[in-house]
Amino acid sequence: MFSFSRMTRALLVLGLSCAGLGHAMAASAPLPAMGMIASQQIRHIATYFPGRMAGSPAELIAAEYLNQQFNKFGYKSDLRGFDTRYLYTSNAGKQNWQNIHATSVIAARAGEVPQQIIVMAHFDTYVPQSDSDTNHNLGGLTLQGVDDNASGVGVMLELAERMQAIPTHYSLRFVALSAEETGAKGAEDFVKRMSAEEKKNTLLVINLDSLVTGDRLYFNSGMNTSVAVAKLTRVRALNIARSLGIPAESHAGTHCCDGIKALDDSRLPLLNVTATNFALGKKNGEQQRAISRHFPLGTTRYQSQFDNLQYLDKTLPGRIEKRSRDTVKVLYPLLKDLAKPAKHA
Repeated sequence: MFSFSRMTRALLVLGLSCAGLGHAMAASAPLPAMGMIASQQIRHIATYFPGRMAGSPAELIAAEYLNQQFNKFGYKSDLRGFDTRYLYTSNAGKQNWQNIHATSVIAARAGEVPQQIIVMAHFDTYVPQSDSDTNHNLGGLTLQGVDDNASGVGVMLELAERMQAIPTHYSLRFVALSAEETGAKGAEDFVKRMSAEEKKNTLLVINLDSLVTGDRLYFNSGMNTSVAVAKLTRVRALNIARSLGIPAESHAGTHCCDGIKALDDSRLPLLNVTATNFALGKKNGEQQRAISRHFPLGTTRYQSQFDNLQYLDKTLPGRIEKRSRDTVKVLYPLLKDLAKPAKHA
């Protein structure tokens, strides 16, 4: 479906890498204030990699950029390609399968033991899956995907950078998934490739998705996550937020795991972090905020005219920086403590 020359890709990757973030180049320099790295990464990804649909040139270039970032932070990072497909529906009702080759990014660092904590965020943007999607300007080449999901990727990158110099008891893995927007195929591929031993050794998956547009910040456990793990993760995250004066909530329901259902079905312990409003609409989290003149659908997902830097900075000034700061302030101490519990400090 998408094609471009190897030389073009190499030049684009080189150019965008050079246009990357200066603080990542100076590993010995003090890190900026909490959330600043994440907000800079969000803006960089949205600006330089719009239309990063699974299987597209922009997706592959974005994957190369993320791979370079993880390598700069000292992680062993690799691209992971996989074949998948999605169904496209025409205005006449005719359906055809579209085959694509998507690319995720997997970065890891070994701890003292093989048990691992995974931090995950999808980086692909919405692929139009019908003529109706195209006619309504959903997805496509111009979608920056600031909220969905440069926001999650930016926070993940800041956590990776802050954790780079901290020795940990448990191993760490950072996963940038593709093909989330084509039926959550990225999560399915990730789980399918996990061995039984690796699943057993996975203590927690922290998933980051759509952190900007929504009214409220939520920390939700997976449907199959034990009460004991939820207490150590979800409840602890809410307590950290409360102690810092950061508004945060939890929602117990059947919509905890959109996009990562394959992980929940495999009974991997989950902490899903997102910003939305479960009190609105169908109360399933799809409506992120109240319907208004600026947000006529109560959401910015998939909509090129709304999920972009210019629009969000105008209608929600300072929100990108605030949500980046709030999320990192909660998750960094949580991840640091979970990765090296007190008895191993």
